[in-house]
Amino acid sequence: MKYKKIVTATALTASFSAFVPLALAVEKPEEITVGIATFLSGSASVFGVPGRDAAELYIEELNAQGGIHGVPVRALFIDEGRGSSGMVSDYRRIVQEENADLMMGAISSGHCLAIGPVAEDLEIPNIMWDCGTERALENQDYEWSVRSGANAVTEMVASVLYLLTVNPDFKTIAVVNQDYAWGHDSWEIFSTVLKQLKPDVEVVAEFFPRFGAPDFSSEISRLQALRPDVILSTSWGGDLDTFATQASQRGLFNNPKFFLALGESSLERLGNRLPEGVLIGARGDHYFLHPDYVNEQKHKEFVEKYFEKTDSYPIYPVYHMVQAMEAMVGAYDKAITSNGGEWPSKAEFSQALRGLEFRGLTSDVTIRPEDGQGLEDQLFGITTSSDEYDFRTLEEFMVVPAELVTTPPNETTSEWLKTLTPDLLDQVEMYNGGSQ
Repeated sequence: MKYKKIVTATALTASFSAFVPLALAVEKPEEITVGIATFLSGSASVFGVPGRDAAELYIEELNAQGGIHGVPVRALFIDEGRGSSGMVSDYRRIVQEENADLMMGAISSGHCLAIGPVAEDLEIPNIMWDCGTERALENQDYEWSVRSGANAVTEMVASVLYLLTVNPDFKTIAVVNQDYAWGHDSWEIFSTVLKQLKPDVEVVAEFFPRFGAPDFSSEISRLQALRPDVILSTSWGGDLDTFATQASQRGLFNNPKFFLALGESSLERLGNRLPEGVLIGARGDHYFLHPDYVNEQKHKEFVEKYFEKTDSYPIYPVYHMVQAMEAMVGAYDKAITSNGGEWPSKAEFSQALRGLEFRGLTSDVTIRPEDGQGLEDQLFGITTSSDEYDFRTLEEFMVVPAELVTTPPNETTSEWLKTLTPDLLDQVEMYNGGSQ
């Protein structure tokens, strides 16, 4: 380590040994170690493994180009499938024993709630790369954690605007969500906004089957009896696949309008079991056939390389992982530039994440300096058949700007949602051509 030293006049007259450290310069490391929490086992692995694959592909390409300012990146993965206590234990071990430079965690909203205080305790930069709950950052005053994408507020407010734009006349709705933080929080936001913008809607059923449930026959039977105009699910991963498959087998898709607010990640896995006309959200503007980016070079090349590596098309956890990686690279660039070319400390890197503007594979993202929350536009579409793919693709898009549907900094979501009015619908419109 190098130390800058300052000698006071008093010290010069008294003793040459009275040196006071002014600043501690950080030596350029031999490698950057990043710990990444994702689901590698369990039903959520259909979501988490693509995130890991994206990280490996990105880092391989990055290191082939010389790494970050000449320093290669090494990734260590944590399996969220072990549960919260096991995940937090591995998180601490990677920071303390592997000397991680930064962490990226996690997918589960519950895990992000657990990780935030741990990152503060360990004083380790932490990029929340995928989890949705707004409570992970809202009113937390964290110094070490930021989010490189949107939260549940952005996603659910945008979802209500989309639903009311494409299907404004429905009278009843039912929900089937996973019984944990994301499932409850996302429905609370969605239902609150829906009541604000369409007060005459009736919620006829709220189902919260356990996370990882293998059987939805009870919920499907009730829904067939109730016949709501709209069935909403913000479930994801294996749970959404199982529910949609069983709903298709039982004919539930034949009557109501389905809205799968996180359904983009299941399109390829479900194939033609998913019918035409289902409303789909992408948790961001993440879609491999995004009309603005389908032929844009950076996006197109990544899609091709990802397909070559995995024999599947990228889904939104892939896009979220790339965003976290781009945030990492962008923050190092920013911090090193601010340091006059010197390598930043962890604190300086963490501070550089605040206010960072960067681009993943689709639209630009900004991490707000006030609270570390990422601002990410939201894309929606309707399933249709395709001659080119053996699964449903999307058409009739809407892209909702992040600033329109995200709780402002220093405000509380529960209070801000109460200020929303039907006039908000006048500020969105269906996609009518892009910028690329």
